[in-house]
Amino acid sequence: MKILVTGHKGFIGQNIWQHFIGSHDLIGYEWDETSLPSVKGCDAVIHLGAISSTTERDIHKVLRQNLDFSQWLFAECARHNVILHYASSASIYGNGLDFHESAPPAPLSPYAWSKYLFDRWVGTQTHDNPVQGYRYFNVYGPHEDHKQDQASPVHKFQKQAKEAGRIKLFEGSDTYRRDFVYVGDLCVMHEKMLAKQTSGIFNAGTGTAVSFSAVAESIAAKFDARIDLIEMPAALKSQYQEYTCADISALLQHIDMDWTDIHNYIAGA
Repeated sequence: MKILVTGHKGFIGQNIWQHFIGSHDLIGYEWDETSLPSVKGCDAVIHLGAISSTTERDIHKVLRQNLDFSQWLFAECARHNVILHYASSASIYGNGLDFHESAPPAPLSPYAWSKYLFDRWVGTQTHDNPVQGYRYFNVYGPHEDHKQDQASPVHKFQKQAKEAGRIKLFEGSDTYRRDFVYVGDLCVMHEKMLAKQTSGIFNAGTGTAVSFSAVAESIAAKFDARIDLIEMPAALKSQYQEYTCADISALLQHIDMDWTDIHNYIAGA
């Protein structure tokens, strides 16, 4: 297949690129408002490019790149009958406890709103090409270095343990539980779903929630590091999801997945 990957230099994009490069003809694209990509002649587009920072407050910038560009790309894929996979986000669910795709949205940041608005808009459009949106949960794995404060707790804790011998953990992290999903598994998911002529929005997670404390403790044990409890910054409190756990029943109607256990990943990383 000839596949256009937007955001191919980002965290998930680099992993997608490495996963597909040996078996498909890939074209990479990074955001440039003066030069939009051509999808003509492509078999599929995996649209990952976006402002992914949950703390970005320039709403115009977020909507221009995450919503307007996605709408344009959707229209181009529909016009040329190209399969579209696009990255949505579990941040759409906010602090709700219902993680089915039909659950009421509760976005807590401009980023989350931009993802919800595109999901909502896609649902109003008619198209003949397969269009699949994926609400990624808490993704971790290789190529996170450039994300800095937006990197996963797995990456942050490993870096702190290796470099300082101390892991900084928010107070109360034993009650903060997330669905941590390995980026390599998402690559396999996309590969399997490219073969499915279906449309819809799908949760992309493991269906299991693990506490931040459990992750920190596994990493601390591996690197013989200590854990220091710190207060959560005020800027994060209003938009912090305390719990996420994907309902993956819709996804599993189409493919089987063997999800990586986060503790096994840490042990082998």
